[in-house]
Amino acid sequence: MTATDPALTALSQSWCALSLLHGKIEAHIERALETKHGLSMREYSLLDVLSRQHSGQGGHLQMKQVADAVMLSQSATTRLVTRLEDRGLLTRYLCDTDRRGIYTDVTESGLALLGEARPTNDKALREALDEAAKNPELAPLVRTVEELRVPA
Repeated sequence: MTATDPALTALSQSWCALSLLHGKIEAHIERALETKHGLSMREYSLLDVLSRQHSGQGGHLQMKQVADAVMLSQSATTRLVTRLEDRGLLTRYLCDTDRRGIYTDVTESGLALLGEARPTNDKALREALDEAAKNPELAPLVRTVEELRVPA
């Protein structure tokens, strides 16, 4: 069944095309990050999200916020944090004001790896979008992604 299968409703066709585009992009980026940097997409995403934290009021994310940002359950996020901590890419410590809270920071090694991996991620994303743009079912979505401006 393709995204333009007449048995699907227009909404279902659009969703199938979007899902296909996402899958193709994610698979391409995953291969590039794993091959060049030994990182999965989830690991890269987690390092990226955590690298944007700052010290001070509201600067650190709670694990639930991190889980939401990387689209994983809290338990899966904790396992992912543990793996990256074991590799020396993250460190965890207790919150000064709420001893139940645990913060996670990217280490210098983690920041260095993230810095090396960002160009790979960007290049792989560009390649995946360029390839998907050749597919008539996906080309309109690619244009939308390219034109989308998300507020900072």
